[in-house]
Amino acid sequence: MNLLDIRNLSIELTTKNGPILVVERVSLTMKEGEVRGLVGESGSGKSILAQAIMGILDDRWIVHADRFHWRNKDLLRLTAQERKAVISQDVAMIFQEPIACLDPTTTVGDQLEEAVPDCQLNGYFWQKGKQRKLAVINLLHKVGIKSHEKCYNSFPHQLTEAFCQRVMIAIALARQPLLLIADEPTAAMESTNQGQIFRLLASLNQLKNMSILLISHDLENVTHWTNTITVMYSGQFVEAGTTEQIFNTPYHPYTKALLDSSPKANVELPPKSRLTTLPGSIPVLQHLPIGCRLGPRCPRAQQVCVKAPTTTNHHGHQVNCHYSLKENY
Repeated sequence: MNLLDIRNLSIELTTKNGPILVVERVSLTMKEGEVRGLVGESGSGKSILAQAIMGILDDRWIVHADRFHWRNKDLLRLTAQERKAVISQDVAMIFQEPIACLDPTTTVGDQLEEAVPDCQLNGYFWQKGKQRKLAVINLLHKVGIKSHEKCYNSFPHQLTEAFCQRVMIAIALARQPLLLIADEPTAAMESTNQGQIFRLLASLNQLKNMSILLISHDLENVTHWTNTITVMYSGQFVEAGTTEQIFNTPYHPYTKALLDSSPKANVELPPKSRLTTLPGSIPVLQHLPIGCRLGPRCPRAQQVCVKAPTTTNHHGHQVNCHYSLKENY
């Protein structure tokens, strides 16, 4: 069963110069127990899409969709308050900068206790304080923090970034969500800490059957931990499929460029050789190209690319391109 089913989602930003279409007709599904990667350069709309799912965008943002369902419930028919109640019960999100997201004036233990819902506690009111602390200790152990007393009594600035990220994961797990959205969970971390965080997320998926939407700009790294991948560029959907399909037979020129820019995907290149890159940079919101937004940078672009391409499906491998690379395989 699909937990999340989004079809043709568009997000507009209201400005004094008129609305800007930040995310344009993106589709996304999440099944029970699935680990899906959401990949693209910085500025491709990944985080905005995640925040739209969580319902935490402010009034400047306007969300449209042909379908926006959570467990077959149409979220667009609910009020903002009703939508928040549904999503906060079943979905949790880990943000990019854990230290910035934690309250610097409160200990980690107090913040974790606040995240534990009352419905998980039982007995008389004088027993719930001890139960809440025990639940926090169990959460810290679950995310791999053994020295729970030290962490419990520490303020966020007294912990390393990797520890703060684990605390954020513990807060997200407090409500036992069905879907965990991890937005760049290992940004600016050392490789050792990155591996620990990814292994922790993988164990949560395997042991709890928790669905995970893993947002990253690193396509190669995501392939080690995901079942499926969706690729975005400048607010548009470009390609989606199984991890094997995306990594071994990319159909979209942008996906191919992401893979070609990785040293590990170019092991045959001589040392100190230049990696293949696309010319230019991702467009700014105020000057978005019409049609396919990759057009000005795409090596296969032609005149028809000024019109938005339609998505084609090849046995579950979806691509949004007028001149895909399918014939190359």
